[in-house]
Amino acid sequence: MSATDTTTKNSQAKTTGTDLAKSALVTDTGSTTIADGVVSKVAGLATREVPGVYDVGGGAARALGSAVSKVGVGDRLNQGVSVEVGTREAAVDLTVVIEYGESIPQVTQQIRENVTKRISGITGLTVTEVNINVTDLYFAGDDDDSSDESRVQ
Repeated sequence: MSATDTTTKNSQAKTTGTDLAKSALVTDTGSTTIADGVVSKVAGLATREVPGVYDVGGGAARALGSAVSKVGVGDRLNQGVSVEVGTREAAVDLTVVIEYGESIPQVTQQIRENVTKRISGITGLTVTEVNINVTDLYFAGDDDDSSDESRVQ
């Protein structure tokens, strides 16, 4: 085996799944385009998977999203998520509500890691940044007094 063969073999061994997925998005036989909505859904679901996240979206976005989803028009998975998607990279902005008592720095770091892992694994895109805006804390019992559904028939 020559030195060139060894170098090529070592280079191939260092190729990661993300590298393979990236190369699969743009090939000699065509390209794959991933819509912003797809990345947005992945980011929203990945955020909700993290312990300590009560909800995704700010107060107004959550109220509007709830009303719109009851009518059957909107998609709650995109609520509180904004993405910019390029041909090989994505940037994510999230608005979240964290459960009271949780460490905000720890929860947001877990969100960043999970969102990055899920988007890269599912879409093959490289996540360049995950910006998180914590807009509220959830206290157990907050929903007890605001249940308008039981009062209005």
